Amino acid sequence: MKNFTTVLKIAPAFLLASTVMHAQKQDSLPKEKKIDEVVLIGYGAKKKSDLTGSITAVSEKDFNKGAIVSADQLINGKAPGVRITSDGGAPDSKPNIRIRGGASLTANNNPLIVIDGVPLDSSNPAGVSNPLSLVNPNDIESFSILKDASATAIYGSRASNGVIIITTKKGSSGKMRINYSGNISIGKVTKIIDVMDGPTFERFMNEYNPTYANMLGVTENGKQVMYNTNWQDEIFRTSVSTDHNLSVRSNLFKSIPARFSFGYNNTQGIVKTNDYDRYTASMKLNPTLLDNHLKIDINIKNIISKKNTIDAEGAIGGAITADPTKPIYNTDGSYYQTFNGYVMTGARNPVAVLMQRTRPEEVQKFLGNVELDYKMHFLPDLRAVVNLGAESSYAKIREVYGQNALQSYRPVYQGDVAVGGVYNPGLNYGEDQNIFNRLMDAYLAYSKKFDDKFISKFDIQGGYSYQNFDNKGKKQLFNMDSPTGIREESPYSKYANNYRNVLNIQSFFGRANIDIQNKYLFTLSYRADGSSLFPSNKRWGHFPAAAFAWKINDEKWMENSGFSELKLRLGWGKTGQQDITGSAGFYPYSPLYEIGDIRYFYFPRTVLSNGTIMPELYTALAYNPNLTWEKTTTYNAGIDFGTRNRRISGSIEYYHRKTTDLLAQVPFPSGQMLTNQFIDNVGSLTNKGFEASFNVTPVKTQNLNWDLNGNIAYNIGNVDDLKGRDKVGATESSLAFAGTGVILAQHAVGQQPYSAWVYQQVYDSDGRVLPGVFVDKNGDGIINDADKSFVPLRPKWTFGFGTSVNYKNFDLSASFRGQLGGKVYYAARVNRGFTEASNPVNSNSLYNVLNFYDGAADPRFNTKASAEGLSDYNLHDATFLRCENITLGYRFDKLFKGTTLRIYGSVNNAFIITNNYVGQDPENFNAIDANFYPRPRIYTFGVNVDF
Repeated sequence: MKNFTTVLKIAPAFLLASTVMHAQKQDSLPKEKKIDEVVLIGYGAKKKSDLTGSITAVSEKDFNKGAIVSADQLINGKAPGVRITSDGGAPDSKPNIRIRGGASLTANNNPLIVIDGVPLDSSNPAGVSNPLSLVNPNDIESFSILKDASATAIYGSRASNGVIIITTKKGSSGKMRINYSGNISIGKVTKIIDVMDGPTFERFMNEYNPTYANMLGVTENGKQVMYNTNWQDEIFRTSVSTDHNLSVRSNLFKSIPARFSFGYNNTQGIVKTNDYDRYTASMKLNPTLLDNHLKIDINIKNIISKKNTIDAEGAIGGAITADPTKPIYNTDGSYYQTFNGYVMTGARNPVAVLMQRTRPEEVQKFLGNVELDYKMHFLPDLRAVVNLGAESSYAKIREVYGQNALQSYRPVYQGDVAVGGVYNPGLNYGEDQNIFNRLMDAYLAYSKKFDDKFISKFDIQGGYSYQNFDNKGKKQLFNMDSPTGIREESPYSKYANNYRNVLNIQSFFGRANIDIQNKYLFTLSYRADGSSLFPSNKRWGHFPAAAFAWKINDEKWMENSGFSELKLRLGWGKTGQQDITGSAGFYPYSPLYEIGDIRYFYFPRTVLSNGTIMPELYTALAYNPNLTWEKTTTYNAGIDFGTRNRRISGSIEYYHRKTTDLLAQVPFPSGQMLTNQFIDNVGSLTNKGFEASFNVTPVKTQNLNWDLNGNIAYNIGNVDDLKGRDKVGATESSLAFAGTGVILAQHAVGQQPYSAWVYQQVYDSDGRVLPGVFVDKNGDGIINDADKSFVPLRPKWTFGFGTSVNYKNFDLSASFRGQLGGKVYYAARVNRGFTEASNPVNSNSLYNVLNFYDGAADPRFNTKASAEGLSDYNLHDATFLRCENITLGYRFDKLFKGTTLRIYGSVNNAFIITNNYVGQDPENFNAIDANFYPRPRIYTFGVNVDF
């Protein structure tokens, strides 16, 4: 290895495997306690030692610390086989969560998220990049991550990619306690793209491109004036953010445990004007009535988020390409922009891109449920449970351009000649959206323990679930091409003025657990889901599962082994996938029409008196009346272990997962007068791998405690079959160069999913690139697609580890995570790393082109062609180790009577070690490093008071 360098929707809820709670009891060893973990599984509760499925629990003490905006940041790197990759450093950046590599190709690969018994709609409200930012991280008690099919099959239709269950904090049965936590944080950019500064760019243009050197700088008072503008410095800022939370825990009327919380978060992005505010309020009541026969859980959460979304590509990309010899402002204070007559040239002023456009996006969200759990008076072993839940969101977006906004400028033409120009300020885009998700679960559960019997315990559950998703709203796009500068709603907008999409799913489910001699555990489950996404004859999917566990440590011959836990687990199960609304809409099996342009007409055009042509219904969208469920079968084997003194514990697992009837977007046969992409069941995919996790306590004394934890996972996938096709493009990897859009990554038969399809670069004897020279794999003397190779982009190895030390009242903790392998396509160098990038509009280039003079440039590209853009030279090792967080704190016990105070300081994204990665950041989910929003380094000071 090279030298390392340091660079500073659908599914009803089943409340299976919810949270981990700790009940401690004395062990026989002195000063040691044995932790007997209990996992709430929705239809009951089980000790962790009695579980048969693959479940990772992460509790509050293990969370990542510091500046935390969303729930996913709490567990990043904490669970084996769970890869969480944000889209960048924006305050509510979208997390891409993959459990064991994902089970699909182009259908939804994110896991089902369940919060306090309510599964979230997989369709985010408009204006929400990260759905997990809509729950206050300070309210969260624990996560349970369900990974194998024996644990998730009871969820059915959205469990192919795993389930993450979030449980929030509960009230107290004791006296009232009030807690305040708050912090202030400062964020800084850690790395910018290395481009030429003003003097260097001036020298480069005069020596290499003198024809256009007269376009450098600006003319002021008859003189050519050269500026030295660092555009990246101008768009980035030192961010200042705050977070405040207040909670009250009490026992209302001495009989109702309750918790109330309020939170406010203000996060500044490190890009100017990118601001985010969130207000949260929650209530949790847990009364018990009828002589403890009726348990009621009431959860209510309300969230309001407000943010200004920026044009990140225009600002960040513009800051890389903008001419550094130009000023930010004209002499009259207006924003500078280069014009050729009335036609705007060069990159738009990136500061103006940020300052002259606002896009406020506001979301109001309600999430709540009421669960009634009644233990029958006449038969206490029988329980009836009803869970009623709702999730409601309202989103409002308004995109507005200010006066003389450069983005709103349009030249006015007479024929092909621009004779003037006009600005179109005002509303450019508007959207209002309402999403409502209704849930009803009802089931019976019977549980019976037997003393001195062959069967120690038996329980069985069965029930019905219904979930309805209603998504409706209005979108408006306004025309910026008016010669009058007065905005009009675009008559050819592809947005219908009003839309509504409804999705229903009904389910029947059952599960049985049998415990034989307290050592041999069997679990059987079955679920049938009916989804309105499929035609009536394909609507129902059936998902069975079975699991077995053997508690080896409870065998007599293991009495003196020193193990408190040694358990073998085996599991098998089937799960389903039908979440394709993001790529295919809500009616993929029905023939639909789309409002659009006038390419094809099924109805006569309507021409208004002023000459406006109204939009028509045109060519039908492609559809598939034979669409059916994607199905995933998983085999899992695992061993859980722990020593009697609890100093060492962990687990090791192996899994094999095969998905059939893959749902994917594929080209439609030509000549059908339909859109060229549709959803089809295209083949099969295999994922397999292993995971290991450990917890070690090397030191545990009265004053000093030292804990270590870690996990590592290996995953490799293979596309087995694509129904007669050799590959399917991964549209999220689209590139744009040489005037065409190219799909970098492909899902190809016999290859790992999401592999780059590229040419193999040829180098000279000194190891330098020979531009445009590639390996002719088939020896036919022609370089074409037949000479391309597949290079996997996803890493096979991921890992995380951490440590915490507590000495008296001091605490110190650190968390790390990373990956081994994988590739990232450095698009910024492809787009700007060649000498002709400055021709003819004086756009800046990456610093590497300066070596062109002596022939040492690597690569020595003077132009950009499609073939060079698809060279494997542009793929870089994505190996990294990131220090996620370092925190140092001190606790004041007895500050006042019954009051504790903790103060702390932390650094998030403290450092990253890479394998000589030259781009912005190797942690990139789509594996394309272009106009990437940098992840900031964040310094935080905070306090926590409990009284």
